[in-house]
Amino acid sequence: LPAFYREAIRGADLVAVPGCYPISALFPLRPLLERIGVTCPVVIDAISGISGAGRTPSEAFHFPEMNENLKAYKLAVHQHTPEIEQEVGGRALVQFTPHVAPLTRGILSTITVRPAGAVDLDDVYACYADEPFVRVLGEGRLGEVRHVRASNYCDFGWVRDDRTGNLLLVSAIDNLMGGTAGMAVQCLNLMFGIEETTGLRFGGMAP
Repeated sequence: LPAFYREAIRGADLVAVPGCYPISALFPLRPLLERIGVTCPVVIDAISGISGAGRTPSEAFHFPEMNENLKAYKLAVHQHTPEIEQEVGGRALVQFTPHVAPLTRGILSTITVRPAGAVDLDDVYACYADEPFVRVLGEGRLGEVRHVRASNYCDFGWVRDDRTGNLLLVSAIDNLMGGTAGMAVQCLNLMFGIEETTGLRFGGMAP
């Protein structure tokens, strides 16, 4: 993720780009967990469009099977769980549940955190003020997949639940562009000394 490894990427010969689910979770989570402790595992419920499964044909993601359906999969064993835990520095256990929905593209992640103390979220997320593709929506404004479709943006906002003591963060990315493809182009630009946003500065398109 260039937001966290920009200088290292500039001098690298080989760069691995995160999976799309981790990208949707790490933008809201990492700066937060660097500032506060949590009193229980972080819960991430994420919904992906069908294109997140790749292009290989299969019965499970065939249109008549997936249309008007919504399902969870790989509970407690998903390969992106250790990737997320690694990139938050091992500061929290993560309970990650992915879902697939009859959308062509997009990921919406709802992240539940119980902070161990008070935290100023505007101050936490000020680190993204100059990030070209992270849009911090703020309190009470939540990401939607239609606003990031086919773009390299991550939109996220939050709600504080005073009744439970939980903080709810909702982020949205396009699983293809804002997931791995766009991130790879952003990294390539940094590696070759090209303006970081080259080829990526456009709004969404369909499908």
